[in-house]
Amino acid sequence: MDFEYKRKNYYKEADEKELKVIFDYAEGYKKFLYTSKTERGATATAKKLCEERGYKPYAFGDKIKAGDKLYFVNRDKNIFIIRVGTKDVAKHGVKIMAAHVDSPRLDLKPNPVFSDGGMAYLKTHYYGGIKKYQWTTIPLALHGVVVLKGGKCMNVCIGEEEGDPIFYISDLLPHLAQEQSAKPLGTAISGENLNALLSCIPDGGDEKDDVKSAALKLLHDKYGITEIDFQTSELCFVPAGKPRDVGLDRALVSGYGHDDKVCAYPEMTALFDSNTQDTVIAVFADKEETGSYGVTGMQSRVILDLIECISRGLGADPVLVRYNSKCVSADVTAAYDPAYSDVYEKRNCSYINCGASLTKYHGARGKNSTNDASAEMVGYLRDAFDDAGVIWQTGELGKIDIGGGGTVAMYIANLGIDTCDMGVPVLSMHAPYEIISKADLYAMHKAMVAFLEK
Repeated sequence: MDFEYKRKNYYKEADEKELKVIFDYAEGYKKFLYTSKTERGATATAKKLCEERGYKPYAFGDKIKAGDKLYFVNRDKNIFIIRVGTKDVAKHGVKIMAAHVDSPRLDLKPNPVFSDGGMAYLKTHYYGGIKKYQWTTIPLALHGVVVLKGGKCMNVCIGEEEGDPIFYISDLLPHLAQEQSAKPLGTAISGENLNALLSCIPDGGDEKDDVKSAALKLLHDKYGITEIDFQTSELCFVPAGKPRDVGLDRALVSGYGHDDKVCAYPEMTALFDSNTQDTVIAVFADKEETGSYGVTGMQSRVILDLIECISRGLGADPVLVRYNSKCVSADVTAAYDPAYSDVYEKRNCSYINCGASLTKYHGARGKNSTNDASAEMVGYLRDAFDDAGVIWQTGELGKIDIGGGGTVAMYIANLGIDTCDMGVPVLSMHAPYEIISKADLYAMHKAMVAFLEK
């Protein structure tokens, strides 16, 4: 018997057959990631995948029964995928998997259009935690919706298709950047300078702002948008382009929004693939990057109301259902990066290729603002993973006094539901292009199946 804990490298443990499964699974994920750059995109993609598998829309008050496969879309920005089991829901509760599908990005301001120096720009307000300098000089795509007068909702996606123009935020040339380079990294680029180039051909009129005038005319002619319509829109810039394999062995994937679609996708596929007889809810949440507030965030009552409706529909007491439920808060964690080893505590961080990472607590410094999972909940998951042969590890988000982070776990735990964090280790988290391991991605899928079937 081996008394020492040792991490396992999934690529060392997998045989040729499983390696093929790992790589094939990643291809499906890459397609999902590309169509899910915003929470609206992820919700629409998940809805489509549900309908392809026979899931039906659910509305509050609908009758439900064992065997039902349902989905509930909340304002087109988050989705709850539901499979009603045959087990007594009052006794066994609900198995919940919750990931978020919003990612750091650049939102447009309500009045974004201006011109200067013969060029028209769109002003942005960054969403979530970013390093501002990373968003300059990269190709950007514009995603979102515009609500026109009368309530018509128009989808916008510019910069993703072959032949589309892209958008661009300029930076200062090094020849003139002596003062900029002397500033701390976090302040060298200001939020107010993250202005994306829109156009530069004037309309030929006599107006002082003829470049802006030409830009607005172009927007109206091509997309039917007037300047005031920006005030009734949700538009954002995200990195343009598809996810790409990294390295000669193609073991890693670079893409925008791994945090947290790399956990949302496995929880959804686990629900589709598992044979559990428990009632299951897979949550794609919104607003995690800004505190989970609002009607589509996990601090809203929506999940509580949904559990109550499911419980009463099955003739069960909602309080009993909640207190017998369990949840995996599926969110990413930081992967050890040898280039920045001084911020990690090597014995208690997560490593690429070593499987999904179970994180007992997040928070900052003295475990501030976290759900600290109970030993019983961690033990329950350990047994589930080990019994199913899942490659997994444990980890923290860096050294104690360096920083910290949070997930939706504490909001679900506040409902009286045993909850523990688990996710895929990510390199360059919150950068425009992050990196994950295909092996860790598939390990997350297997871990979620094991949780459901425990």
